[in-house]
Amino acid sequence: MSKWITKTEKSVLPLYAAGLAALLCGAFLPLYRLWALIVLALVTVGVYLAAAKLCPVQVTRYEKPFMTGRKDADEMLAAIDQGVRQLHALNEAIPDDALSASIARMEQAGAGILAELEGSPDKAGQLRRFANHYLPDAVKILSLYARLDASGVKGENARAAQAAVEENAASIATAFENQLDALFAAEALDLDTDLEVLQNMLKGQGLS
Repeated sequence: MSKWITKTEKSVLPLYAAGLAALLCGAFLPLYRLWALIVLALVTVGVYLAAAKLCPVQVTRYEKPFMTGRKDADEMLAAIDQGVRQLHALNEAIPDDALSASIARMEQAGAGILAELEGSPDKAGQLRRFANHYLPDAVKILSLYARLDASGVKGENARAAQAAVEENAASIATAFENQLDALFAAEALDLDTDLEVLQNMLKGQGLS
């Protein structure tokens, strides 16, 4: 997923204040005297410490975009990431336990798809239909359910629409999970081939 980076920076104002204090002291003190140098040091340090207390550390937080080296994969990652975040928000807003469980499955599968695509951006071609249709359509349907639920509408049409969402949510979650599983089809085939080669080698050497 995209990463939120927290950056901590100390203010430069204490340094400027200390420098200004040093200049002022240098203008009025005989710096060729030892005591004057000691006073200069004490004043400079004192001003710096006082200013540091008045100028707290600045903390900035920003989102680091996906950077896989493939523009299509990065754009798809951003879209899927946004969709998964929207699913999470909807899950927080929808009180129905069974529906919430299905949305949680969608979230988990979506997070797995994100992780796999970020690690293997060449799989972007396998996810176009998921990113362009399945995920946004799921968000759209669940958003409608959340709006109807929040509005308190009890009419026949509203209830029928909500019932349809509740009835199909588990199937949508299963489709998400199947999409994630499909991303590992090539790896599973390679593993079967490698195991077969290894077994043949072991048999050839009389080790199995």
